[in-house]
Amino acid sequence: MPIGATHRRWLAALTDLPTASGREQAVVGWVHNWASRRGFRASQDEAGNVLVRSRQRSRRRPVVAVAHMDHPALVVLEAGATEATAELRGGVLPGYIEGARLEVITPSGTLAGKVIEFDTKTGRALLAVRGAAPGDIARWHFSRDRLGYREGRLAARACDDLAGVAASLIALDLVTARGLHHLSVLLTRAEEVGFIGAIAAAKLGTIPEGARVLSIECSPSSADAPLGAGPVVRVGDAASVFSADLTNRISTLMRTTGLSYQRKLMAGGSCEATALSALGINATGLCLPLAHHHNMVDVTGVRAGKRKARLAPEEIDLKDFGGLVDLLLAVVSGLDRQKQALPFSLEEIYEDQRHLLV
Repeated sequence: MPIGATHRRWLAALTDLPTASGREQAVVGWVHNWASRRGFRASQDEAGNVLVRSRQRSRRRPVVAVAHMDHPALVVLEAGATEATAELRGGVLPGYIEGARLEVITPSGTLAGKVIEFDTKTGRALLAVRGAAPGDIARWHFSRDRLGYREGRLAARACDDLAGVAASLIALDLVTARGLHHLSVLLTRAEEVGFIGAIAAAKLGTIPEGARVLSIECSPSSADAPLGAGPVVRVGDAASVFSADLTNRISTLMRTTGLSYQRKLMAGGSCEATALSALGINATGLCLPLAHHHNMVDVTGVRAGKRKARLAPEEIDLKDFGGLVDLLLAVVSGLDRQKQALPFSLEEIYEDQRHLLV
């Protein structure tokens, strides 16, 4: 679907919020305000994960869209008059960090800063900044003219995974308006440091029993999975493969819709579907191809010594984003009617051709 003005505002607002593992308060506040305005229930479990759902009950088997609220950033641990020590939370290569310009988000405003040095063993950085305090988020500085909508894309500070948060909430809003109330959205914390929020949600029983879980992510684009070719039904990631039955049902359903999509492994990173599947939850992955994953430009070239490390806003294609919302709508509407396609097809083939074995 084309993304309208209201949905564009939600997407732009979310992807511009300051966030880091363990410091997701700005996103949590935005989501609670959004849920209140749109008439949804928003609650938090003991780990601070946010569950957003319809106020009406449904007899249908639940579907849960999971997206995470954090993005790689530095978090201030100690601060003096002109310097601060901060901890990197998330996967950014050291070459991109040293010398990086920063904006340090404080309760009273934004401070300019710079990374003086970075210790790869401890993951800690020394920052040049005046007036910072412990708990402040230090994120990469990008001028406003590098951010926003242009040429069918969004360039933002943190598409991973706040674009996933936006797509999940938009889908919830749309399916509820259609009278479907079995979709919930679970927004997790501290994914970038080891799926901590998702693991907690599984342990705490935050995910309803019997739910089909859709882990929504942004994953590095590639020649095989480019921007603009549609959202991805993700069969696995760098660590594992997901629920075969659920993934196959969604793929079969998508073939009947006429919607553009890709079915790919997406091995450029790992996502919460890996953690949830390992903990016995029926989960698969959906994702958006992403340019400049974790704000790093041309990681392959940098690792090979052919390029200088350079930070940039993350980018997604708006057709992919609208397609992801459409994919979620199709799954919520049609998943319960979808047969186990592969066993059914194999039986048909066998009955038709088994005479060859005589």
